[in-house]
Amino acid sequence: MNTATIVGRVGSDAKENFKSFDSGKIKTNFSVAVNRWDAKTKSEVTDWFRIDVWDKQAEFASEYVKKGILVAVDGTLMNNRWTDRASGEEREFFYINANNIRLLGSRKDNESTEAVF
Repeated sequence: MNTATIVGRVGSDAKENFKSFDSGKIKTNFSVAVNRWDAKTKSEVTDWFRIDVWDKQAEFASEYVKKGILVAVDGTLMNNRWTDRASGEEREFFYINANNIRLLGSRKDNESTEAVF
């Protein structure tokens, strides 16, 4: 089963990457910072995740998902592979295709955001 759940702070407004396609589909993406403890360095480390969102959730995200707010994201871990044209090297990029986004924290924390999807 391929599922991923993360909780962290949004790194960029979702509306900055909002796209509408000729097919009628819409998409946006944003980044989420998640802190974890690194036992080797005995310090907190931040991992960044790219979140892709489609259709109705993309509309929701573009309106309410803003830099700095706390979110929980449920989705599927995906990857994109390609050959770099300049170097000829194989590249791979991982991201989360969101199924559900929840805004966390108080209304004050989320700047009066009242909707939950």
